[in-house]
Amino acid sequence: MNKGLMFLGASVAVLSMASTAWAADAGAASASVTAASSADGAGSIEEVIVYGRGETRQLQTVTQADILSVAPGSSPIKVIAKLPSVNFQSADPFGAYEWAVRISVRGFNQNQLGFTLDDVPLGDMTYNNFNGLHISRAVSSENLGAAQLAQGAGAIDTASSSNLGGTLMFRSLDPSEEFGGLAVASYGSDETYHGFLRLESGLLPGGGRGYASVGYHKGNKWKGYGKQEHFQVNTKFVQPLGAATLTAFVNYSERKEDDYQDLSLDLIRRLGYRADNIGNDWATAVAIANAYQQGKPFPAPYRTPDEVYYDAMGLRRDVIGALRLDWQVAEQLKLKTTVYGHRNDGQGHWDSPYVPSYLALPGGAPISMSSQNYRVIRKGVVASLSYDLGERNTVEGGFWFENNHFYNPRVYYALDATGTNRPIDKWQKDPFFVQRIYDYHIKTRAYHLQDTWRVTDDLKINFGFKALEVSNDIVTRRGSPVINGEITAKKSFLPQVGLNYRLNDSGEIFAAYAENMRAFTTAPFQTSQAGFDLIKNSLQPETSQSVEAGYRFHSGSLEGVVAGYYVKFKDRLVSTRVGPAILGGPTALANVGGVTSKGLEATGTWKFADDWRLFGSYAYNDASYDDDVVTGAGVLVAAIAGKTVVDSPKHLSTLELSYDNGGLFGSATASYQSKRFSSYTNDASVPSRTLVDLSLGYRFRGEGWTDGLEVQANVANLFDKKYISTIGTLGYPYNDPNGTFQNLLVGSPRSAFVTVRKTF
Repeated sequence: MNKGLMFLGASVAVLSMASTAWAADAGAASASVTAASSADGAGSIEEVIVYGRGETRQLQTVTQADILSVAPGSSPIKVIAKLPSVNFQSADPFGAYEWAVRISVRGFNQNQLGFTLDDVPLGDMTYNNFNGLHISRAVSSENLGAAQLAQGAGAIDTASSSNLGGTLMFRSLDPSEEFGGLAVASYGSDETYHGFLRLESGLLPGGGRGYASVGYHKGNKWKGYGKQEHFQVNTKFVQPLGAATLTAFVNYSERKEDDYQDLSLDLIRRLGYRADNIGNDWATAVAIANAYQQGKPFPAPYRTPDEVYYDAMGLRRDVIGALRLDWQVAEQLKLKTTVYGHRNDGQGHWDSPYVPSYLALPGGAPISMSSQNYRVIRKGVVASLSYDLGERNTVEGGFWFENNHFYNPRVYYALDATGTNRPIDKWQKDPFFVQRIYDYHIKTRAYHLQDTWRVTDDLKINFGFKALEVSNDIVTRRGSPVINGEITAKKSFLPQVGLNYRLNDSGEIFAAYAENMRAFTTAPFQTSQAGFDLIKNSLQPETSQSVEAGYRFHSGSLEGVVAGYYVKFKDRLVSTRVGPAILGGPTALANVGGVTSKGLEATGTWKFADDWRLFGSYAYNDASYDDDVVTGAGVLVAAIAGKTVVDSPKHLSTLELSYDNGGLFGSATASYQSKRFSSYTNDASVPSRTLVDLSLGYRFRGEGWTDGLEVQANVANLFDKKYISTIGTLGYPYNDPNGTFQNLLVGSPRSAFVTVRKTF
């Protein structure tokens, strides 16, 4: 029998056994929805998955206990991957290398989801993000308290302009009322070091409390040459002010990432999984550049100038901060306001064989350092006011305003004959060639109004709507193509309605309907002025209509949820020709149809014995394109109607067995993912894979220096599986019958890390 089918069968069996156990214990007291140790004698296992009891949507929360179970320095999104319908990929064992990080939910990819930290919008968390930053840069993982996933649609007040599908909402830890701190040290594969120190002020005379932390992570790439390095500082302070509470945080991040080379199926077959950039072989890099520029054969085994580069690296520097006021204005009136700011500076370097340095530097190399530079300056406010009308109704409304200035040059720096005059991990200045400088201004205005109606003690209904308007304008400061103009995405009525009905103390049903819009990114401007002028008044933003319903169950030993969904995604945007080719019609963004997604999700946690926990999740997703892609003149570009959406596996499943007796703890996690397509016509695909991760640790008990001491070992990809992880890094081709399109990254091999934690 196929191993994947066996694994899926085992997942379903686990959930079935858990359901039987729950049915036999339906009268048991319901589990706490907070992350707290069990109080029923079932050991000290903490609740690590909270299933959103009482919510009208599919919703799960991963608590800090699970976030800390993976190796330090890991992205918290890696932990979210165990939840149903979450497809998470990365090229490193930490899930932190941003170029490779991809998350999709129910067939919606990362730039169609929403992300927030303490109500502050993070944009869509893509690598070249123009309106936010990745969660791994926004806050240290040790300072995260919870991550909440809404698979279908975020709350109506979520500050996101991209969440066609789900939302991922992160919450940072609040400062402790006790003086103390946390120290973490980790070492492992590829000479990886991780250090973290947090100091807690405890309760101060004025009633406030705060913490400051510093973190440093450095490790070599698991293949090729180069390193990943990250430095972070986080601060947070909470001050009560009578009936109000003021919370402030300021976080700083500086990240340097040597890139892994994008591969193709053909390159993997020819050169193997460890094919990568050649940062140790300047001579071959020069030979490739000379061959391209002189029209000569490439040095074996390379066939094009893009199969390998000498080196590539991304540098990012971020400062993000917020000030939040929670004020109980009156007994029934509550105000919440968050004012935030964020600045990002970035440079994306790669050594290009296309533009030689000797054009500007006599005796220079045939290679130059190309750089995509970034500067994001965001300022915004998120506010809401809620009024409790009594026992049955609570009305809440609010707004989100953001002004964003995105400055985006593309430049080239000259390299000398040795290529050593400009280290790729240093911030560069004084380019010899400026290809273009684009200056964007993005204004976001969102409003919402909703009512929660507790019809009876068992039935709750909420309904409301949001209005969203995002205007993007561009000014070309230098270079070509010259693009100037403005485009606006606007929907004045995006409704949401949901209900929750409690059947008994152990079960409830829920259902929800939501409409969402994804605002335009910078993509409409990736064309000529003529192309933009043709589309600016007719282009429609992408929208979605989502329906979901499910059954949530909980008892003393088991809790979980089963849900189904149906989603219509309309006005999909793809770059295509907007006029007849013979007339020289420009290529520009166009609406090319829709996508239909439908699926089933099941997940549950079963505490089947003292100190033991079994977690299982399974998701089936059928997402396909509704329409073929045609030009503005009606000419067929690609016949994709009925084809499966790229990077959208039909089956996802996770099994995790955990043990924790308060001292010894550990877990074994197996995750399965079925085949995924890497071209729109489905003529290229990557095979299914099953990965196993292992963790084992011990908490010391006693007095003195052993009090609060903990040792933990993590092994990722335990059986050293070779697999393709991320797809779509450079987009997706319509056809790729020979597997030559470089949009793949392979997953990391087996790696191990040992961590020591000490609370004090």
